[in-house]
Amino acid sequence: MLEMLVCPLTKTRLSLSVDGTELISVAAHLAFPIREGVPMLSLDEAREIEPGDMGRSLPKLPGNN
Repeated sequence: MLEMLVCPLTKTRLSLSVDGTELISVAAHLAFPIREGVPMLSLDEAREIEPGDMGRSLPKLPGNN
């Protein structure tokens, strides 16, 4: 189902955070919380992510250490 969800601001794909509690929009530098299994894709619910913190929020891809 994650493949079908997009950022409400940029309409770009979302990524699951390392801890699985948020969906991350790399393009918008926003994190949308997931509460009780439901993604809160409202801009009012989102928190801003500093560009330097973006790498810590996203899981590492194989081969990109």
